[in-house]
Amino acid sequence: MSRVRTGPVLGLTVQTVLLAGLAATVGLDVAGWLAGLAYGVVTCVALRRGLRRRDADRLGPADQVTLARGVLVGGVTALVVSGLDGTAPLGVLVPMTAVALALDAVDGWVARRTGTVSALGARFDMEVDAFLILVLSVQVVPAVGPWVLAIGGLRYAFVAAGWLLPWMRGSLPPRFWRKVVAAAQGVLLLVVAADLLARPVTAVLAAVALALLVESFGHDVGWLWWHRSTRPARPATSTPALSAPAAPISVPLVSSVVVLPSVPSVRPRVEAVTDRPFVAHQPV
Repeated sequence: MSRVRTGPVLGLTVQTVLLAGLAATVGLDVAGWLAGLAYGVVTCVALRRGLRRRDADRLGPADQVTLARGVLVGGVTALVVSGLDGTAPLGVLVPMTAVALALDAVDGWVARRTGTVSALGARFDMEVDAFLILVLSVQVVPAVGPWVLAIGGLRYAFVAAGWLLPWMRGSLPPRFWRKVVAAAQGVLLLVVAADLLARPVTAVLAAVALALLVESFGHDVGWLWWHRSTRPARPATSTPALSAPAAPISVPLVSSVVVLPSVPSVRPRVEAVTDRPFVAHQPV
């Protein structure tokens, strides 16, 4: 069996073992098990599909680190869903989340040192981070209120808006402040989830995180709107003159190029993807 198959499947296997360990120690209900397994299956299928479309035969070193971080995120997901009634074991959930956030810097360092930067790796890194923020938002709802779900949902709302508004699928230039705001989301939500501070203080921290995120998204939406008419139009095929001899006209198929916004990782930025178009503003 090729590494294309064994890499993602190995991740799913480790995910299942982790869930079994959590169930045997801190306990998982049926909903937690199903959430963790569903996350692992979706990750495995998406990775296999991505590797095949990229025509790659294995996960790169940095992708393997991201896969390890993704397994931890699957465990956090199971704990959060299982503890929706307020019984999530913070003694396990908080350290596991902290390690997952810390590994975001490790996979970037590995990618830089090994020269294995890829569009697939950047997208994988982005999706793992975004989903972790969404899960943490769910975790802190009892302490802060349902409005905190906007922190985890803004990125997905941005992507959904791109399906309806073509100008939202444009390329965003690098911006260091976006990285700062993105990195702050995981740290602030982790502090709130630890439940070590008074409730008014945690509410203020979550509000600050949301305000920063709204400013960052608002800036990018405004930039895309302002530059919506400056993007080059699709080349049109002109009709040949009647006096010219008839000849077949070859029109090259140009794939859409979409730039991935910066992520709060030290993994070098991937400037463009020439596969199927996608756009994703990364809030983590």
